[in-house]
Amino acid sequence: MKTMLTAAAVSLAAMSFAQAQDKGTIGIAMPTKSSLRWISDGNELKKALEEKGYKVDLQYAEDDIPNQLAQVENMVTQGEKALVVASIDGTTLSAVLQQAHDAGAKVIAYDRLIRDTANVDYYVTFDNFKVGVLQAESLLKGLGYPEKKGPFNIELFGGSPDDNNAFFFYDGAMSVLQPLIDKGDLVVKSGQTGMDKVGTLRWDGAVAQARMDNILSANYSDGSRVDAVLAPYDGLSRGIISSLRGVGYGSADQPWPIISGQDAEVPSVKAIIAGEQYSTIFKDTRELAKITADLVDETLQGKEPSQINDTKSYNNGVKVIPSVLLTPYEVDKSNYEKTVVESGYIKAEDLK
Repeated sequence: MKTMLTAAAVSLAAMSFAQAQDKGTIGIAMPTKSSLRWISDGNELKKALEEKGYKVDLQYAEDDIPNQLAQVENMVTQGEKALVVASIDGTTLSAVLQQAHDAGAKVIAYDRLIRDTANVDYYVTFDNFKVGVLQAESLLKGLGYPEKKGPFNIELFGGSPDDNNAFFFYDGAMSVLQPLIDKGDLVVKSGQTGMDKVGTLRWDGAVAQARMDNILSANYSDGSRVDAVLAPYDGLSRGIISSLRGVGYGSADQPWPIISGQDAEVPSVKAIIAGEQYSTIFKDTRELAKITADLVDETLQGKEPSQINDTKSYNNGVKVIPSVLLTPYEVDKSNYEKTVVESGYIKAEDLK
């Protein structure tokens, strides 16, 4: 009897596995492996979808727009049931997403809004305006404002102008900083404000480093110091730190400015521990991947996704995209252990 039950259990497990394999393939188009963050996103999303019984086609385009277009087009040709796309340039996918729509594939914009097309079903991201608010608030906290009145010299960096999120980050930060700039408590000595001047194409740390070099030589060779730098991403923060180190910051005579960041990348958390970078924004990509996998699964079952919590904020130029916004968290030296280590996001030994 026991043997028969065991055989039946094995048979049921085999049937369940076979059914899982029949759920089809999901295409995941990620922008690049040059950022630790996107490697983590890809791995977590692949794992979450496979646990739900889907096959996964995970592709990285290495920040090459034609490469990503070709990858997504191939996913459509292969008949993949849904596409999860973290776009390099959110304005370049209209034609290929029309093909996806015509083929019956669902399209989920992952963390970066895809613009100028009706063929995006959902958008899954974090509260990007709040990310900017948190970055700006962390700068003020690091400066000791308002107890310390200033004026403080601050320089501003934005993300890539072809990434819609960059504008939300910048606008969120400036909602906090602009009134203090207008008041004179914060001074942008370079005069460079607005995304047309402070944007950093492709989120490239080398580009940020070169721009910081120019700002320092043109505006701070008179002996004045930079007190704070708004940096929207850890990779840019590290480039900015390299530039500042080159002119003597990080010494007893010239302490580091207060520098923000985003994504809680290991090298930047180590920089926070070392006192070089003041803060970063932690966005738990494990949770983003889980929510995305749940949304894909419900959508492909013909259900209305239960995760949607925003139907107003994200107009892609053609329509408002139903969105899932997750909560970001500020991380600094005082709370990194509790926030990113105890949560299991980063292993303690990786920070040594």
